[in-house]
Amino acid sequence: MDVLSKPTHLARKQICNEFDRVSEGLTCVLTSMGNFCSFCITLAKRLCPGCASEDDNKANDFTVHMEMGVVTEQDNQPSSTGLEGDGNGNSRSQPPQGTDLNGRRGPTDLHEQIPPITSGPDKGTQVTVEIHHEDTSPQLIKRLSLGKGSQRLRGHDNQGFQKTEAPRPPGAKDLHVYPWDKSSLKSMPVDLEQFKKLDDYALKVNVKNSVEELVKALLKQARTDLEKVRAIWMWICHHIEYDVVGYHNKSQLSSKPRDVLQMGKSICEGYAELFEHMCSLAGIQCKKLSGHAKGHGYKTGQTFTGDSDHAWNAVYLEGRWHLLDSTWGSGSVDDSFTTFTYRYNEFYFLTHPALFINNHFPDNSNWQLLKPTLTLKEFENNMLHNSNFYMLGMLATHPETPIIQTVNGKASVSVECRSSTLFMFKLKGAEEQGLMTLEKRGMKLDIYPQKTGRHKLEIFAKPSKASDDIYNCVVEYVVECQSVDKAMRFPKDLHQPVGPSWFSERQGFLRPSHSEPVLHTNDGRCSFTFTLSKDISVLTTLHTDGRSLDEDMGRRHVLQIQRRNQVELKVHLPHAGSFVLKIYSRKKSDPGNYDYIFNYLIKCLNTEVKWPAFPKSFCKWLQDYEILEPLSGLLPANRNVHFRLKMHGIAKVVVEAENIYPLTHNKGVWEGTCSTSGCREVFVMVHENANHTTYSKVLRYEVEAQ
Repeated sequence: MDVLSKPTHLARKQICNEFDRVSEGLTCVLTSMGNFCSFCITLAKRLCPGCASEDDNKANDFTVHMEMGVVTEQDNQPSSTGLEGDGNGNSRSQPPQGTDLNGRRGPTDLHEQIPPITSGPDKGTQVTVEIHHEDTSPQLIKRLSLGKGSQRLRGHDNQGFQKTEAPRPPGAKDLHVYPWDKSSLKSMPVDLEQFKKLDDYALKVNVKNSVEELVKALLKQARTDLEKVRAIWMWICHHIEYDVVGYHNKSQLSSKPRDVLQMGKSICEGYAELFEHMCSLAGIQCKKLSGHAKGHGYKTGQTFTGDSDHAWNAVYLEGRWHLLDSTWGSGSVDDSFTTFTYRYNEFYFLTHPALFINNHFPDNSNWQLLKPTLTLKEFENNMLHNSNFYMLGMLATHPETPIIQTVNGKASVSVECRSSTLFMFKLKGAEEQGLMTLEKRGMKLDIYPQKTGRHKLEIFAKPSKASDDIYNCVVEYVVECQSVDKAMRFPKDLHQPVGPSWFSERQGFLRPSHSEPVLHTNDGRCSFTFTLSKDISVLTTLHTDGRSLDEDMGRRHVLQIQRRNQVELKVHLPHAGSFVLKIYSRKKSDPGNYDYIFNYLIKCLNTEVKWPAFPKSFCKWLQDYEILEPLSGLLPANRNVHFRLKMHGIAKVVVEAENIYPLTHNKGVWEGTCSTSGCREVFVMVHENANHTTYSKVLRYEVEAQ
């Protein structure tokens, strides 16, 4: 490095002009003055007006060095930033054309930007100076090094901060293949468990007097560049809240890093600028990006025009650029956009670019970090998969377009996921007019809108082992219905999902005889069988719309037969229509309430169907008892009726009609005949042992009116 003691007049003039430009707002960095040439004293006075009044003898120790070399290529995109709308993964809907809701400056030409001022322990503070020769247009960029010693940057001790190179534009090695390969949610390997100690430390740092002091405190526990970025990310996400008031009143809004730190709040612009500034102080290349976002207020199918509406960051780690959004990582706002809630979102830290593009579209397509890049039209037409979609293990949806049309009144969607997941849906805000079935790796849903027009379809999910009952929205569609299938009306008691699944299997219902959720019967009768893997007790009820079935009759139209570890459910429908068979269970060792497990939809179009209920059973009728005949709970009048019943551990069985008719025991079956003449009811009664003198009722039949 050469000492320039006698620069040419032209060089002096150019360097002085450049110092005028870059030194605006700087405090004095001169701690002592030594022997200066007149040119150096001129530079010192220009750099700090306060020095102009100092005694010239103090300038003896100030030496100016010129470090030769060309700075890395600058990004050639305009520095325009966008406004944000929410505090989470959600931005506001597009403002009226011509209105800047953030109150930002317009795009700044690259040549007007002031390069960063940084420092290093060995080289001192680096001031980048552009020298424009009068007779040439290309820019030769050189650096002046203000010598080592006690140096101050804007009044704060900046010793120990690393030199930050000017952010370079993304290159081929930064690009990721689109679409997503489903391998990872991050753009680089990240072990969150190893971050736990660092995260806990960063959350406890409470420094707000200056950004420089804050960065110093955060870096005490950070060794690698990745750890530095992580500490900065965690602090911002947990200490800066989204300024919902400032968003609506831009006149009192500042996105300058020191103001954001002091206020503890900002909009996306402030989040991104603070993150960029803190990374720069930490010696990390970081760039603030701007573009359009599908966030708060976004409507499916919406187009984006005009200025960008959101800002986020890119950081350079381990030889590649990576994307993150600290605004959306910090929390969320309510639907009215008046209240912010801290709700940390890990998804937006070093997000895989093929996932980030789902709701972030940068002004400069190079910052998609994708090959191939997407057009704005493709971004608008693509499905919106928010952070919940990926954090809950979702992998893909079908169809892949957000607007779908019904065919003959029906539309079908499916979701693929990594593991067993519970789902629910809402069509126009109600969980109806659909059939959802669970699969081991996702779900399928058929929708039958009962009105033409556009309908909002929301799909929610939660982990199968979640202890709470909170479902998060993972995907939205708009269903356009041109015709209605009136035959596909579902009973209001139908519960989603429908049919057996991995969930019912987990509850002990194995090898179902009917794996489909809907069963059609022509004669109004059907039967379901399962193998029970656990010591459980089963309860069933039948439901339909209208008043044809009360709770008691709903149970009596299902006959339950249990043979060891198998259970059979015989169903006799009272009339044609759509019915819901609900199945509950509980542990025999825990005689509490029954828990709902799953249900079937049973449909019958035969208007001639009219099956009576099964006989009424009493508490002494055990689940492993079985009625062989008569199955109908309504017996013909003035007839001899044959009874055959399987019951164990019983001493004596009789049928009580107008008279008493004992049944005989033969190979585990009690059988005999009784007359229904002269009676309206028939009871089956038992002696549980020979010493009992009273009978217990176990079954009740009705007799047809004469």
